[in-house]
Amino acid sequence: MSDKQESAVHNEVPEEAVPANRYASAPAWRSVDRYFAAALVNEDAALVEARESGARTTMPNAEVAANQGALLGLLAQIGGARRVLEFGTLAGYSTVWFARAVGDGGRVVTFELEEQNAVVARENLDRAGVGDRVDVIVGSAAESAQALIDHGVEPFDLVFIDADKPSNPTYLAATLKLTRPGSVIVIDNVVRDGAVSDEKSEDPRVQGVRAVVDAIAANHDLDATALQTVGEKGWDGLIIARRR
Repeated sequence: MSDKQESAVHNEVPEEAVPANRYASAPAWRSVDRYFAAALVNEDAALVEARESGARTTMPNAEVAANQGALLGLLAQIGGARRVLEFGTLAGYSTVWFARAVGDGGRVVTFELEEQNAVVARENLDRAGVGDRVDVIVGSAAESAQALIDHGVEPFDLVFIDADKPSNPTYLAATLKLTRPGSVIVIDNVVRDGAVSDEKSEDPRVQGVRAVVDAIAANHDLDATALQTVGEKGWDGLIIARRR
């Protein structure tokens, strides 16, 4: 067997093996994710329960992978974030990472559309010992963000946008009103199995990503880059931006 044939067999993934809300993932990608997560990621019982409880939400398997959760926590710590805003809670897996990163006296505000998900998230946050530093706000994320703007809340140090993708431009616009120079903005699921490069895509999620990319590119107060990722969740990626 040639190297090319061996690679094709090694990376083949049966269609039925792809979980809901994830893209196809080669066995080698999953193996590497598991290796690094086991070696480097301090995922305790509370985090494992939070990740696995995603099955009880309206979007099972949609939470970030363990190594991605650790990355989000590190970004918050590297930036010295004390206030984090999150668009999209689900079971609160990434929320736990953020809440631990901001530490005692820090604050996380997270928006969740569905009460069913918020109930699961609050259970996980309390189990992780961080429920007292997190506000889970149920309802439209756009309306919830506008309410914070109207109330003139203290600016957030880091914002994680991981909700419905067609609304990405709306969430970015709100984020710019809720942050300050030096704040970090992270947007998840921006590669979409490579579909993001198709300008003629009829998928509103793809167009939502492309629209927010255009908005970031046109904003001279933002420095940004995008990273492709492969792993348990397939081929995707994220945008990391910083306000000047």
